[in-house]
Amino acid sequence: MNYPNIEAERARVGLRKKELAERVGVNIRTYQNWQAGRSCIPSDKLCALCDLLNCSADYLLGRAGVRGGA
Repeated sequence: MNYPNIEAERARVGLRKKELAERVGVNIRTYQNWQAGRSCIPSDKLCALCDLLNCSADYLLGRAGVRGGA
């Protein structure tokens, strides 16, 4: 399963992939694996993504169609 909302939100806030990865505390390859659904996002990193992107975990994971605030 991939997570297209992660990429859309990253672009919406104007961060490059490497910048987002650094702000969440992972390397770019880890971020790319999450985005493509090749690896699971640890809960602490998912929370960091939600805070950074100001949206809900359900939205980032494709479980909700509406952004929702974090």
